[in-house]
Amino acid sequence: MALTEETIQDKIEIVGEFKQIQVRTATVIKRDGVEISRGFSRHVVEADADITGEGVEVQAICNAVHTQAVKDAYAAHIAAQESA
Repeated sequence: MALTEETIQDKIEIVGEFKQIQVRTATVIKRDGVEISRGFSRHVVEADADITGEGVEVQAICNAVHTQAVKDAYAAHIAAQESA
């Protein structure tokens, strides 16, 4: 009886004014090739994030939607929140 564990990014969503990228990661446990358990975790990638640790697909999406205009608007939003 062999147990295996697989981690996959199974959902990537673009949400909000500042194009946050929500990434859902599934951890799948299989016994003899049959799934017996699946757990999820999520993280969000903001416009000012270092994306070097993200997967290739997430990096490509970030490069497409985190334009300089989005980054500038997000930076202005953060600065306004900090000064409030």
